[in-house]
Amino acid sequence: MHNPAEAMAAAEAMGGTAVVKAQVLTGGRGKAGGVRVVSSPREAQAAAEQILGMSIQGMTVKEVFVAEKLDIAAEYYAGITVDRASKAVMLILSRGGGMGIEDTAAREPDKIRRWAMSGIPDVHGPNGLKGWLSRSFADDSLVEQALVVVGGMYQLFREKDCTLVEINPLAATRQNRLIAADAKVVFDDNALFRHPDISALRNPEEYTADESEAREAGLSYVSLSGEIGCMVNGAGLAMATMDGIKLAGGQPANFLDVGGSSNPRKVLDAMRILLKNHDLKAILINIFGGITRCDDIAQGILAAREQLQISVPVVIRLIGTNEEQGRRMLSDAGLRVARRMTDAIEEVVRCSKQGGSP
Repeated sequence: MHNPAEAMAAAEAMGGTAVVKAQVLTGGRGKAGGVRVVSSPREAQAAAEQILGMSIQGMTVKEVFVAEKLDIAAEYYAGITVDRASKAVMLILSRGGGMGIEDTAAREPDKIRRWAMSGIPDVHGPNGLKGWLSRSFADDSLVEQALVVVGGMYQLFREKDCTLVEINPLAATRQNRLIAADAKVVFDDNALFRHPDISALRNPEEYTADESEAREAGLSYVSLSGEIGCMVNGAGLAMATMDGIKLAGGQPANFLDVGGSSNPRKVLDAMRILLKNHDLKAILINIFGGITRCDDIAQGILAAREQLQISVPVVIRLIGTNEEQGRRMLSDAGLRVARRMTDAIEEVVRCSKQGGSP
């Protein structure tokens, strides 16, 4: 619903008692006041008036969802994801579902139970899924319902190439029904070419303008809240670079992977996107050149300096193919160049804290 009148009408169709929920692509809606229980259509209207336009985790609420209010006796958490440590698809279940699941995981990890799902789960064997679930759902009827729920989650996880299928809360009502009261599904972006139906559901509001522009330019980019722009080739090196910046006392402003291409145009596009961030205080370019030639990267950096208004210090670390030539091109142009990653990180953090000339 996009306005309070629609929310009032929806609540009236449900008999008055309902739940009005903010529709934004983030968690923590309940704690932020974006979920309200109402007992009349007028209360639903008032709740929608308060929620619409609210900012939750930096996202403005433009829609609300009016849902049935459940008579909940217990809340569970159920999730299926990939556990990299055990190299298995893992079913995770907890009796501490709802808004406090993160606190439960941190403070009472013994309440979080895990079951490795290898292929089609063995349901009725001595170590099967049914017996495992019965230790969480004492009522046999809930166990049978849980089997259906978990089976559906696992089927979705496998067929749609998901990285996470989560129900929170998985509500047990006083009428002995097990209901997915809220859910979250994360799809593997790298597998979306196999699922055009899922790609068609992409919501432009999920991405910032910079992220959308980066996607069109063939760059992997995620906005963050820091002040040091990062341009790196390779996702692993990009993550290590952000960790290094944090360790040195700085805050990364983004994740940006320019990939393995030596095309100077990518560097120019990446720099243009970074400079749109008005909170930026410095930029770190960290390149490990394999198939990416350092002299081509240097050429792209120099082109960016000629074509763009670079108003913040830039620190560049180049190592790999044609590194000496690339560093010489940049040094001759008066740019800050380093060979060691730690030196480059320390320099860019210093620049971000003290300011300096481009």
